Amino acid sequence: MKSIVLVFCLLTSASVFSQDNNKTIINTPFPLIFGAYAETYYSYDFNNLINNTKPPFLFSFNKNNEASVNLAFLKGSYVTDRVRANLALAVGTYMNANYAAEPGVLGNLFEGNAGIKLSRSNNLWLDVGVFPSHIGFESAMGKDNWTLTRSIMAEHTPYFESGAKISYISDTNKWFLSALVLNGWQRVKPVDGNTLPAFGTQITYKPSPRVTLNSSTFLGSDKPDSARQMRYFHNFYATFKLTDVLAAAIGFDIGIEQKSKHSSAMNIWFNPTTVLRYAPTIKTAVAIRAEYYDDKHGVIIASNTNNGFKTWGLSANFDYNISSHLLWRIEARALQSGDQIFTAKDGSTSYSNTFVTTSLAVSF
Repeated sequence: MKSIVLVFCLLTSASVFSQDNNKTIINTPFPLIFGAYAETYYSYDFNNLINNTKPPFLFSFNKNNEASVNLAFLKGSYVTDRVRANLALAVGTYMNANYAAEPGVLGNLFEGNAGIKLSRSNNLWLDVGVFPSHIGFESAMGKDNWTLTRSIMAEHTPYFESGAKISYISDTNKWFLSALVLNGWQRVKPVDGNTLPAFGTQITYKPSPRVTLNSSTFLGSDKPDSARQMRYFHNFYATFKLTDVLAAAIGFDIGIEQKSKHSSAMNIWFNPTTVLRYAPTIKTAVAIRAEYYDDKHGVIIASNTNNGFKTWGLSANFDYNISSHLLWRIEARALQSGDQIFTAKDGSTSYSNTFVTTSLAVSF
């Protein structure tokens, strides 16, 4: 399984995947299609950060007081009734942070996958390669999210994964089912010394056009065999279109991991996230997010503090669609922790962190 993933290939039926990147593709009757995306941003943190870098648990839009590119990529896709494939190469601060462990050109491989339809009568596909994660309702592409920045939940579950997946969409489009064999927890190349593949599942149910319910799981280890600690993780989210202009999303993650190899004792972490979005016109929208992340034992976020990582967050953003290809946004966000985990340039620490970010995203 380790060798499965470093190849490019197909595409996903990403509209059903939680982190969907296909919206940038140009609609064309030809099987070979191309798209492009770029998102620039400027963020100012009132803590006056060291090295102009946001706290280490934030990976998207993580530069402070400088104009930066969060994510920019070129993408080509090949789609027919029986075969599909995607290849996207990317740069930006998002890539630098999230692909830091990937060697060489793999550090720029935003997407590279191929798939074949397994049934003539059913929408059943097998895809292999690097593709968007099956976990969560947020995407690496800013314009596809209700908020400008990503939640702590999204930052600490995979944005991408590599391996093989089999997926099925019902004739009514109400059900999406998927099973995955993966190279690890947000890994293109498996961890050196880890011979155990990871596994995942996804079930999405849409009882009506206004409601989406999703359950995603992960089972595996992200450490070498010599220090193997099994991780069991579940993500649930639901989105609701409450009225023609008002929508809500709720998410809840919970995970457990062995305290040590062969141990029956487990460390646990969890986090709830809620987003409310109001879009009075096709050009404007406002979103408010509330979140809490509790990782007392530092499984995912090591804070090295007495209480572990226990952080609340609130944010509010305004969106303006300048055109169908150009989106401007501005967001204010505040984080509050149980310990003094936020460090300023002068070395002082605090319990809170507040910053304002603006972005401009263009897509073709």
